[in-house]
Amino acid sequence: MLDDPIPAITFPNGIEVPALGQGTWNMGERASEAEREIASLKAGIDLGMTLIDTAEMYGEGDSERIVGRAIKGRRDGLFIVTKVYPWNASRRGTIEACERSLSRLGIDQIDLYLLHWRGEHPLADTVEAFEDLKDAGKIRAWGVSNFDIGDIEELLAVPGGRHVAANQVLYNLARRGIEYDLLPWCQEHGVPVMAYSPIEQGRILHNPELIRIAKANQATPAQIALAFLLERDGVIAIPKTSNADRAAENRDCVSLDISDEDWAALDAAFPPPTRKSALEML
Repeated sequence: MLDDPIPAITFPNGIEVPALGQGTWNMGERASEAEREIASLKAGIDLGMTLIDTAEMYGEGDSERIVGRAIKGRRDGLFIVTKVYPWNASRRGTIEACERSLSRLGIDQIDLYLLHWRGEHPLADTVEAFEDLKDAGKIRAWGVSNFDIGDIEELLAVPGGRHVAANQVLYNLARRGIEYDLLPWCQEHGVPVMAYSPIEQGRILHNPELIRIAKANQATPAQIALAFLLERDGVIAIPKTSNADRAAENRDCVSLDISDEDWAALDAAFPPPTRKSALEML
């Protein structure tokens, strides 16, 4: 199955990344799990899932430290994403937070630096800091997380705001609200969407119809849920696992050949939106 390549997504700056990466939410919170987490991340990298997403919020920096240990000595070819807390996202605070993240990660440059969600600091100040960091070579690109259409429109009106390179949002079979307007906008403008919690932290895996379709395709429910996201243009899924075998299972979702009938059955079980709704967050 590993002969099947992971689909690629191209960022506005021309950088290509795999559409299936690795998340790290909750990693670094228990010292007893550190070695398993590091081993899982290394296994995922070996399988081609070279995009790794983290944040200063996760474990108050300990997730970044786990990532740093996992990528030590193998930085080339990886795409590292991390995020700044909203309350750190002033012009000066963003730059200082970036320096701390770089130190915890043990790298000289972050590939994609995101504003985790909107806070009290003006977007203009955050964007100015992002642009300064990019000019200084500390980051390659910047983006946002948990931004809805209205937030994006405000961002575009800020000097430099049109340099936004990605939007990371909650998106999975059970959370399809972005398909109404946000996802089409991002697709039209070439802004990749990073889908966090792509299997709803496991909650959707007990859905009877998802289980039936998985069995029909000799797959697991999680693989079907990930394949659903990879079927969407411009979407990057970032499942989190601390199990190397599960990382390999996630990787194998790219080999599935799901029928039109099964896609239709998934739409019936998890209906797409018919009207605008508020952006969901976890």
